[in-house]
Amino acid sequence: MATAAGLVAGVLLDRRFGDPRRWHPVAGFGRAAAALERRWYAPTRSAGLRHTAAAVGAPVAVAALAQRLTRDRPAARFALTAVATWAVLGGASLRREAAALAASLAADDLPAARRRLPNLCGRDPSALGAGELTRATVESVAENTSDAVVAPLWWGAVAGLPGLVGYRAVNTLDAMVGHRSPRYARFGTPAARLDDAANLVPARLTAALTAVVAPTVDGTARSAVRAWWRYGSRHPSPNAGRCEAAAAGALGVRLGGRNVYGERVEERPVLGDGPPPRLRDVGRMVRLCAAVEGAATVLAAGVAVTIAVAATRTGGTVRSREGISWQSPPGQGGSPRSGDPA
Repeated sequence: MATAAGLVAGVLLDRRFGDPRRWHPVAGFGRAAAALERRWYAPTRSAGLRHTAAAVGAPVAVAALAQRLTRDRPAARFALTAVATWAVLGGASLRREAAALAASLAADDLPAARRRLPNLCGRDPSALGAGELTRATVESVAENTSDAVVAPLWWGAVAGLPGLVGYRAVNTLDAMVGHRSPRYARFGTPAARLDDAANLVPARLTAALTAVVAPTVDGTARSAVRAWWRYGSRHPSPNAGRCEAAAAGALGVRLGGRNVYGERVEERPVLGDGPPPRLRDVGRMVRLCAAVEGAATVLAAGVAVTIAVAATRTGGTVRSREGISWQSPPGQGGSPRSGDPA
């Protein structure tokens, strides 16, 4: 129960304060992971696997220890979960950056909008016009609604503190080394594959929740689901395409096209049946992200409570069985029978 309450409190903290401006634990993790990379980098998958195991395993072990130590201390568990949730969520900052970029576009300040785009995605903004900046913003918010909001809440609900910390470690490490560049083509593969696996359920959950809340932006669940099923698998990512396609259907727009990442150019498939997104669609995407976050918070709290209740009932059954099995007749000594619960 403390985990469920902590998840909700963490979302509220993120909405109120956004990311911590100083001493952000995710930034600290990034510096530590970079130091490890400098120490044992090699252009091989085995080196990348060792790096991923150490970089992810260490914070997960610390989180697991903290969860164990607060097993019978609900107030401490609540506080730790709330702070960890606040630290690993990025919904408020994501929406704030998107809104700021849209404000720059509304003021016809293309240089300012281009400077802001790297806060949202890795595309080269130097040659992008207003239309491409708008599309990039909508696509980034759609994809990161899963990475920054739904996925950490999901893993926090099913695995508690280790889930929260572990997911953010995996996702951050993927952002650092999971690139299709000469340096990381092999070294970054284990991190990229682990991130794909960690986002498999959350990405599809994000698409489903997008359909549920589509009416909040004057869309329909039917159009979101249709775009998800028709276009989601066309994206090169096994996960991002589901989120972007569902968002395109909910907003009634068409996403995809030519993306430039430094010296690399990618032609992304078309997602959706509508016109290209316009400036007002950035605001709609921001509202859609906030609505998905609200729905995901309710769902995560419900999942956490369900797991807690199931664990409590299982524990009560085991204790009852132990009481019967270990009971000896009056006046005789006894010990647990071989094969009974111990």
